[in-house]
Amino acid sequence: MDYRRLGNTGLSVSELCLGTWRFGRETNGVVETGREEAHELLDAAADRGINFIDTANVYGTPHGTSEEYIGEWLAERDREDYVIASKVYFPFDGRGEPGPNDSGLGRKHIRAQVEGTLDRLDTDYLDIYYIHRWDDGTPIEETMRALDELVAEGKVHHLGASTMAAWQLTKAQWTADVNDYAAFDVVQPLHHAGYYEDVSEYLDVCIDQDLAVCPYSPLAGGFLTGKYERADPDDPEQVIAPDGSRASFDDRFERFYLSERGWTVLDAVCEVADELDATPAQVALAWLSGWDEFTCVPIVGARTVDQLDENVAATDLDLSDAQWDRIMDARYDPDGNLWGH
Repeated sequence: MDYRRLGNTGLSVSELCLGTWRFGRETNGVVETGREEAHELLDAAADRGINFIDTANVYGTPHGTSEEYIGEWLAERDREDYVIASKVYFPFDGRGEPGPNDSGLGRKHIRAQVEGTLDRLDTDYLDIYYIHRWDDGTPIEETMRALDELVAEGKVHHLGASTMAAWQLTKAQWTADVNDYAAFDVVQPLHHAGYYEDVSEYLDVCIDQDLAVCPYSPLAGGFLTGKYERADPDDPEQVIAPDGSRASFDDRFERFYLSERGWTVLDAVCEVADELDATPAQVALAWLSGWDEFTCVPIVGARTVDQLDENVAATDLDLSDAQWDRIMDARYDPDGNLWGH
């Protein structure tokens, strides 16, 4: 495992980040990743050189469970060896039914949630604190000032922004600049080779601001692993899904991951995988890591140690420029336009 500088920060992080959104999460009454399994995955990640761990205050059932699992594990480790990221925005039910101030990016909610996150993680500081979404109901000046205070107090070292529009990211950075507040250093968008939307404007902002990009769902919810088959050549949203796969129980799978663009990109990914004697998942991850214009560290949410090992093997994969371009070009139709959904 090699390490890279995270954007314009002084942090050195592993080439992959371990995502923990499944830790303690109940789906249809079944816990996806329990405490023992979570600690086993964290052990395996650390043994393989991963020092970057991503969580959020709302991960787990009830909310905060993922942070608790990580905090228990971290208590047996040297905190300084790890880069820990968490998030704030969504309604938090860890204290019971969320109240009127238990969501959003107002100062009150941010201050309350960062204290809870630090307590659950059993740490004095976060390396990265993301805003999980944009808050239309709170002035961005209030949000950026509250975050700046956390940096000044040493509770947060670097700021991050998850899903938002390019103009919103630009506005937040401008607000920080003119007020001499701490600005965002890292972003966490939904980004993968087959994503049906064009995020070029968003990535242009990242390049201009020298922001690190840590994409979530880099394998498109499992779509880019190659385990799904197209069921109808005329309808990209019709899929043959293995039992127990995400497409078999997640209503958002079709909307988020199935598109004409996705199937075309998957074909290119599988071709490159055959050429390199690799798996499609490894090629998809290597394609993201191969961006030259910005630091790109995919967040992998492996369910098992075997899946984690497959993901980690992607860090040894080298795509040629021609192979990288072939996957990029598959995102567009022969006329250079985006494939339709």
